Amino acid sequence: MPLNPKWQVADENEFLLRSWDDEFVVYNGATGDTHLLGLVAAQVMLKLQQTPTDAVSLAEWVAPLQQIEPDDEFVLFIEQILTNFDSLGIIEHSRL
Repeated sequence: MPLNPKWQVADENEFLLRSWDDEFVVYNGATGDTHLLGLVAAQVMLKLQQTPTDAVSLAEWVAPLQQIEPDDEFVLFIEQILTNFDSLGIIEHSRL
């Protein structure tokens, strides 16, 4: 596996992302589960729905939206979100 793998939304599943004010949920059609997301996790999910992306690129894209620097600590936070999404079956490693 590459050192900084790209991730994508798991293509065999149907996902719906919805928001109400500052709350976000993602529905996994394959499992019937609904997951509450924080703002950063929702931004990560939105980006992954657009294109396969790696953790560093996600951090560089999300950080300005949060008005922070994409430092190593933030990249680790994004990697944790990706690990959580992977364990829920929401994302998978990109085949690209």
